[in-house]
Amino acid sequence: MAAPAPPPTTLPFPGLSPAEVEKSRATHGANVLTPPERDPWWKQWLSKFEDPVIRILIIAAAIQIAVGAYKGEYIEGLAIVVAILLATTLAFLNEFKANREFDILNQVNDDTPVKAVRGGAYTTVPRRDVVVGDVLLIETGEETPCDGEVVEAVSLLVDESKLTGESVPVTKRPAKHAADHAGKEHAYPPHRVTRGSMVADGHGTVVVTAVGDGTEIGKTARAAAEDSGETTPLNEQLERLSKIIGIVGLGIAAATFFALVLRGAANGEIALRGDQWAFVAVLFAGLGVALVRVWLKIMWEGVLACVRSRDLDPPGWLAEDTVGRWGQALGAGAIVFAGGLGLGYVMGWIPHAPADWLPTAAGTAILNYFMIAVVIIVVAVPEGLAMSVTLSLAYSMRKMTAQNTLVRKMHACETIGAATVICSDKTGTLTLNQMTVAEVRIPTFPAGTPALPPLVVDAFAVNTTAQLSREGGVVKPLGNPTEGALLLWLDVQGVNYLAARTLFAVGNQLPFSTERKFMATAGTDATGRKVLHVKGAPEIVMDRCDTVLTPAGVVPFTADDKASALAGLAELQGRAMRTIGLAYREVPDPTADPVSLATGLTWLGYAGIVDPVRPEVPAAVAACRRAGIGVKIVTGDTPNTAREIGRQIGLIGDAPEEGSELTGPQFGAMSDAEAAAAVHKLKILARARPMDKLRLVRLLQDQREVVAVTGDGTNDAPALNYAKVGLAMGKTGTAVAKEAADIVLLDDSFGSIVNAVRWGRALYENIQRFIVFQLTINVVALGIALLGPFVGVNMPLTVMQMLWVNLIMDTFAALALATEAPYAGVLDRKPRHPDAFIVTPHMARLVFGVGGVFLGLLIGLLFALPGMRDPNSPDYLHSLTTFFSAFVLLQFWNLFNARCLGTNRSALVGLFQNKAFLLIAAVILVGQVALVQFGGDVFRTTPLSVLDWAVIILGTSPVLIAGEVLRWRSRVAASATA
Repeated sequence: MAAPAPPPTTLPFPGLSPAEVEKSRATHGANVLTPPERDPWWKQWLSKFEDPVIRILIIAAAIQIAVGAYKGEYIEGLAIVVAILLATTLAFLNEFKANREFDILNQVNDDTPVKAVRGGAYTTVPRRDVVVGDVLLIETGEETPCDGEVVEAVSLLVDESKLTGESVPVTKRPAKHAADHAGKEHAYPPHRVTRGSMVADGHGTVVVTAVGDGTEIGKTARAAAEDSGETTPLNEQLERLSKIIGIVGLGIAAATFFALVLRGAANGEIALRGDQWAFVAVLFAGLGVALVRVWLKIMWEGVLACVRSRDLDPPGWLAEDTVGRWGQALGAGAIVFAGGLGLGYVMGWIPHAPADWLPTAAGTAILNYFMIAVVIIVVAVPEGLAMSVTLSLAYSMRKMTAQNTLVRKMHACETIGAATVICSDKTGTLTLNQMTVAEVRIPTFPAGTPALPPLVVDAFAVNTTAQLSREGGVVKPLGNPTEGALLLWLDVQGVNYLAARTLFAVGNQLPFSTERKFMATAGTDATGRKVLHVKGAPEIVMDRCDTVLTPAGVVPFTADDKASALAGLAELQGRAMRTIGLAYREVPDPTADPVSLATGLTWLGYAGIVDPVRPEVPAAVAACRRAGIGVKIVTGDTPNTAREIGRQIGLIGDAPEEGSELTGPQFGAMSDAEAAAAVHKLKILARARPMDKLRLVRLLQDQREVVAVTGDGTNDAPALNYAKVGLAMGKTGTAVAKEAADIVLLDDSFGSIVNAVRWGRALYENIQRFIVFQLTINVVALGIALLGPFVGVNMPLTVMQMLWVNLIMDTFAALALATEAPYAGVLDRKPRHPDAFIVTPHMARLVFGVGGVFLGLLIGLLFALPGMRDPNSPDYLHSLTTFFSAFVLLQFWNLFNARCLGTNRSALVGLFQNKAFLLIAAVILVGQVALVQFGGDVFRTTPLSVLDWAVIILGTSPVLIAGEVLRWRSRVAASATA
């Protein structure tokens, strides 16, 4: 007898040979996403020198060091350099630390094993080693490791929500069956799978078509990593402020210098002949040309900042900040000086003897005047502003991180507070991304029934391919999300689905298919009854039913009964629910073909399943709208589903406005002009593709909107990157989305966005409070430096004293003001306009009003204190020290007034709850006393007595008292008009 033929040993898809694998990898690369390129740490640190305030400070430092080199005094110039290094290093360290924490959060594992066919045998390979042409096996619960084409599929459902935003899994099948899906609209063809998608049900065989950066996720990641070139509102405001300060400081310094020169010429301090004045003119002309890149750029940018113009760019030679351009300017200055000198020499306008060009006494006087001008520039530039803003940002950054909001980019702390529009993904952001049974309508299980009938339990527990997993007390569905939702509902009812399934002996099972639109399971239940359970599309199942199970028993399923059931189904479907019909019948043979048995069924009822809205979202959306922030839903889901979610969260009403809803294809078909006009009314963009969301963000930002984008999927990444601030979900967000975001919501809560907005707005107001405090100091100091020489005191305040005030004291003051928590009404006003200057008219009135009063008092002290205008007087140093201390204590009390900017509350309200503010205020006061008592020659001070200090402290305290009186009057007036 012949031996039986051996079974076939070849697989239908033999896969690649080792040589083919290496060749494919060499051609198409490895299956690893290239991480966004980050600058080395030293470049990140150097980038902090691009801060507008830092740039002005660098110029001030250069001038101070140059003058100090002439006089052999370097400490003041070096102090400014230290200030620059402190501010830039602190900003760098905070952002570097945040990025490092983010990298730990966002680690991905490319070594996960993947089932593959290679060399005609089944094997597993690390995900990173998959190559184009590989044959992979995918099944329920696995993530597809790359893009590929489906060549075999058995009930294959793939969840593409992370890439498309569609919450419902998509059926996948080989290309030869693509015609079966004609007319069905999906983001990707039914025979294609993409990297990052989850297999929700079934299994299949895939041939890899793209790996790594060549996948859809890889392409999206590249768009997410592009430099959008966007600037933040705070950067824009500080840049404008610095430009205005620059031109004001330069203008006053220049005017003061020339006024002092004229005064010196008039009173004999500068005694020069006409030919010597000609030499001075040539010298100034040469210096002016050599430094043209400094003063002209400051003037150019300052004038544009004052008139709020963005359209007039400086000449190319002025805009190019290169060594060559600086060399050209210095060379031109040298040519002007040499040419003027030569011409003057030939024409007899300049003395022939170089020693006679400029007498020593006159040169010393001019240099002293120049030093006063330098002090004015140093006084005008708020050296502590950059460090103070950094400290405020860092403090808010830590506070927000402690409240589940990881800030990756420091500027995002403030930018989120300026948001005018939030474009939000739906799936996983507004919703839980977890299908849940919302309603069950079964005649034999009316509301209030204590226990489920066994027949209903079997209908849910037995007729399914899903499972539940329990890890750490958390129950999660495995397999088809819709079937998992039914099992989760059973679990909530206290039913153990596994126990019910164990008691049911399955005879035959028919999996769900899109053609039949139902699944069926036949077997023997715990009572020995042979039963067929059917569930699927309600209309399909209903057509197979002749009877209905009621509390009174099985009765005919009349046309009226069916009409009533269809009306109920329509109601649930109108609320964006997926509906599942349930039916059964007793059968003679549970092993027979379920399709042939699925006739003459008895209707059990139906269930409505929905991806529920996160509980906190409606209140969060209401808070956003109350705060004047527009919310727009951008999703790949269906219009009906998106509309219902919008209704549930309170975004739209039962009758949406015209133009409030669009689909991605409709939006894409619009011209830019049409789309730009449509985005204002738009509230829901359904069936959106990734580039639709990106286009929406760009159109809004082109119209000066400050756009925040939220999302968790890879499809959100480009928009997350291009938006002013991107917020990604920390738990469910993809690696690409989190890498593109500025802020990561660690708890995935949309409500955390509202908290971030609160802190962002409070941060901006705290920065405004500090600016009022700082600019008041600078206005007073500028006035003193300007008027002092004309009243007989050349330098009432030294550079070192001003650096103490601007750097140390003001830095502590900024930290004190930064500790102010958001007050209750911070969300009850509209967002500020992105073009609104950070210094409001009210702030300007406070700065110049309070500064003017302080200046008047201090000028009075210059006349009142003995020996102030006589450097040889024994009281001179004591009076200068008293003057300096009075100047500082005026600002100390004004710190409490600055705390109340924007409100009419008392400065004492909540003061003792803010222990940080009290501690820092005490440090400032003690620091000032210590500086005076021990500062010596470095700070030009002499120790004061206890009585002196008591007089100074009590004499300056009316600053706070006057502020309290004014705020009390404001509260009384507000109460009277309420």
